Amino acid sequence: MTGGRAVILGDTGRNFAAGMSGGIAYVWDPAGRFPALVNTEMVELEPLDDGDAEYVRGRIERHVEHTGSTRGRSILDGWARERERFVKVMPTDYKRALAELAKVQERERDEARRTEEKVHG
Repeated sequence: MTGGRAVILGDTGRNFAAGMSGGIAYVWDPAGRFPALVNTEMVELEPLDDGDAEYVRGRIERHVEHTGSTRGRSILDGWARERERFVKVMPTDYKRALAELAKVQERERDEARRTEEKVHG
């Protein structure tokens, strides 16, 4: 995986994320076995933050709407519990690049505010 985002509601094989340099995977792991299957050479495993949870829930809702997935429906019906069973797979280089981008954007916003203050005194 080199870009985009994927929500995985099924089983994964071993060596998951080998070569994963970009993108984000959200893996539903009800049995807690997923970390042992991950190649952590290039990724970190994280819990979902609120933004991730909103994204994942929305993707599952859409999936259920289009496919009638009973697994997806079950996850949504127990969302308070099931949300905690998702693992975010984040490539370390991608995470670093996103953090750098956020810093640049913040500097640009600060500069725009300073310019605006100078213009309008």
